[in-house]
Amino acid sequence: MQKLENTQYFRVDSEPEDGAKEVLSAVYEALTEKGYNPVNQVVGYIMSGDPTYITSHKNARSMIMKVERDELVEELLTEYIRTKGWH
Repeated sequence: MQKLENTQYFRVDSEPEDGAKEVLSAVYEALTEKGYNPVNQVVGYIMSGDPTYITSHKNARSMIMKVERDELVEELLTEYIRTKGWH
């Protein structure tokens, strides 16, 4: 059993060929064009891992599946922190 008093480290070593930022941008555009709420759809995908939350329009589903979900979360959180001026 794992000791709960120790903090675990999480690190993503490398970005895929299509970086998370570029993929999120393309997916956002495709979802918007199709009339979906991109925030809701991306959150649904990240939380469930179900690619059907993402449209296949403009190959968005295929692109997002090539990026690990933790990398998507890391990119979103990094950008949020940057825009808040916390970093």
